[in-house]
Amino acid sequence: MQFDYTKEDFSKSGEKYDVIFDTVGKSSFSQNIKSLNAKGCLLMASASLSQMFQGLLVSIASSKKVISGVIKESAEDMSYIKELIETGQLKAVIDRRYSLEQTADAHRYVDKGHKKGNVVITI
Repeated sequence: MQFDYTKEDFSKSGEKYDVIFDTVGKSSFSQNIKSLNAKGCLLMASASLSQMFQGLLVSIASSKKVISGVIKESAEDMSYIKELIETGQLKAVIDRRYSLEQTADAHRYVDKGHKKGNVVITI
């Protein structure tokens, strides 16, 4: 099941899930944990350091599992992504573009938490 965080808050449905994959980081950590089944797993693609620490504590203290972290990409990974882009299988979503002089405005926009794609700074 997939949810659009801009249209609905899955955590208010009362449903419990085996896996929650938070790719955007818009849901609160505690809401995600409360929405998991007893042995559920939370995957966080954009976790903060404090969320990683909270996840470690949850994983130690309960039957729920939290997976997050920093990955290191390889040249092979980048070649694969390049191939996906060149064949049209992966497309970047550009929400807005800003000039270098507008970098502060770009940060303010991103910090509001409503972007729907990447924000590009043109140099």
